Amino acid sequence: MLRLALLAGLGLAKGALGVNLIASHFSGGIYTLSLTTTGTSGTISVTSQTNGCGTTPGWIELYSDTRKLYCFDESWTGRGQHAEFNVQNDGRLSLASSLQVSGNSVHGILYGGSDGRSYIATAEYSPSTITTYKLPLQGSRVQQTEKFTLARRGPHQRQDVPHPHEVHLDPTGKFILVPDLGADLIRVFRIDASSGRLTSCASHATGAGDGPRHVKFWKSESGKQKVFSLNELGNSVSAWDVNYTNDCISLTRTHTVSTYAPGKTGGANTKAAEIRTFGNFLYASNRADQTFGNSQDSIATYTIDPTTGAIAWLEAANSYSYYPRTFAFNKDGTLVAIGGQTSSNVAIVARDTATGRLGKLVANVQVGQRGRAGEEDGLSAVVWVE
Repeated sequence: MLRLALLAGLGLAKGALGVNLIASHFSGGIYTLSLTTTGTSGTISVTSQTNGCGTTPGWIELYSDTRKLYCFDESWTGRGQHAEFNVQNDGRLSLASSLQVSGNSVHGILYGGSDGRSYIATAEYSPSTITTYKLPLQGSRVQQTEKFTLARRGPHQRQDVPHPHEVHLDPTGKFILVPDLGADLIRVFRIDASSGRLTSCASHATGAGDGPRHVKFWKSESGKQKVFSLNELGNSVSAWDVNYTNDCISLTRTHTVSTYAPGKTGGANTKAAEIRTFGNFLYASNRADQTFGNSQDSIATYTIDPTTGAIAWLEAANSYSYYPRTFAFNKDGTLVAIGGQTSSNVAIVARDTATGRLGKLVANVQVGQRGRAGEEDGLSAVVWVE
């Protein structure tokens, strides 16, 4: 019935609809937001704040079926804290368990075991490691650490050492992909589901200086599978063919396109940040390009060929934020929540489900203290509670 109530092109309910979101902030706070939409407009507000994920929460993962939120601390002090929260019906969080760690974790997921969620894997940016733990968090200890090294520096100044930026679970739950910004690699690990152990498969090289940050899997209606990688340093997105062979994943890069319109480039300080797919559309956020004016960065939008998986430029859309580090679609794909890191806001933007285009600003809220341009502060992540 909800889909029938959506307004064509904007996807907003005729009656008032309420939903919660959760946002993390580099100052240590985890915030619950309440969004209400009526007609073509909406209001959003901060309803609660909690702590418990160390000093620098950098990434959050929500598992809606169990109403569990996992938070990973990016602290650079040599001491951090990962946390598990219960999500109440009103979106408020209560701390369930936590674990003292070494920090600098920029991403984390659950994987393995009989339920697919018995272990945690994290990526540590500066130590050049991925680390695994067995759940529950309370009383857990490091199970496995993979330390990466670099034979020679890359072409970009930030490619002095390996910098794993994500641990991404494949659709089968049997492999983890690790885009390594420092080494220009997408690393692949096979999962032993019973023990949680990770075994390295062959790595796959990106273009020199690409600096891969995040990846997403996509599958066509006919079953063709692709991986799309967001290249932070290259301000681009690459498409890869996927093959499952010899108990590993093999990736073949097919093409790379810019996160800017043909004939345009980013500036000296621009950095691509996040990648998402919804249906046959792909989206990538650009930080510090100010395409839409002062402190108004862009979201690059592409079409995905439903047969081949080839991506093509569609348009740049207003992110209504500065330094959009994070964004996520609601489950119907009618709205996108965009988290501006430096502006420290969450902007709710309408999405046309037929054309894939992002449109008007529906609602906007300041979350915590604003960040400083180019610094690791401000808002870090946002998710829908659905």
